[in-house]
Amino acid sequence: MPTPLLDIRGLTCEVAHHRILDRLDLTVQAGEIHALLGANGSGKTTLAYLLMGCDGYQASAGQVLFQGADLLALPMHERARLGLTLAWQEPARFEGITVREYVSLGNRRQDPEPALERVGLDPERYLTRRVDKGLSGGERHRIELASVLSMKPTLAILDEPAAGIDMLSITHIVDVIRTLKETGGSVLLITHQEEVALTADRASQLCAGRIVFSGSPRDTVDHFRGRSCVRCDGEVCGYVRP
Repeated sequence: MPTPLLDIRGLTCEVAHHRILDRLDLTVQAGEIHALLGANGSGKTTLAYLLMGCDGYQASAGQVLFQGADLLALPMHERARLGLTLAWQEPARFEGITVREYVSLGNRRQDPEPALERVGLDPERYLTRRVDKGLSGGERHRIELASVLSMKPTLAILDEPAAGIDMLSITHIVDVIRTLKETGGSVLLITHQEEVALTADRASQLCAGRIVFSGSPRDTVDHFRGRSCVRCDGEVCGYVRP
C-alpha cells in the first residue's frame, strides 16, 4: 500500500469542552476521491476546519500527516501553500470583490472563465458581479467550487452544504470532482448526498467523531442508510463507547 497523501491517526478535538472528534483514523491516497458520510453533528465539518487550520479548531491529541509533513504544526497559509484547500459549507461574502478577482485569488495567472463554465455559470454574466448578498447561496457555492478548480489543489476538501442542493447542483459538484481528479488532485468529499458519494473511489462513515465503517462507496452508503440518525446524538451507532 503506498504512503497516504493524508494520514490521520487518533485525531481528537474538543470544542467548548465537548469532544467532537474522538480518536479518528482516516487516510486519503494520492489521486483518490474519498467520500465522508455522517449525520449532522457527527464531526464532519469540525474535521474539515481542523485540517484547514481554522481559528477555534485545534487537536487535543493525534497526528495528521500531509505529504509527510506535520500538518497540525502549520498555520493556515502554510497548509494552503502545500496544496490543501477547503470549499466552505457556507461560502463567504466579500463586499467590494468581483467574481473574477475571487476565482483568481489562488492563481492570478489562471483564466477564471473555464472554471465558471465548469460549474454552470456564464462568465459574461458573473465575472464583474460582486461576491456579496446580491448572489444567492447556490450561486456563491458554485463560485466557491470554481475558485477551488482554479487553484488546482493537491487535496481539496469539499464540505457540501447540508441543504439547498438540487439535481443540477449535484451534476456540477460531480463534474468538479472529476475535473480535480483528472488534473492530478485528490478530494475529501464531505457529503449528505448518496448520488455524490457513489462517484467516489472509497468512502467512510463518521459517527460521534469516529470512523465506524470504510469500504466501497456502495457498501458505505448502504451502511450509512441502515444505521444513520437524522442528527448525531454523540453516541456511536452499533457499539458502546469504551
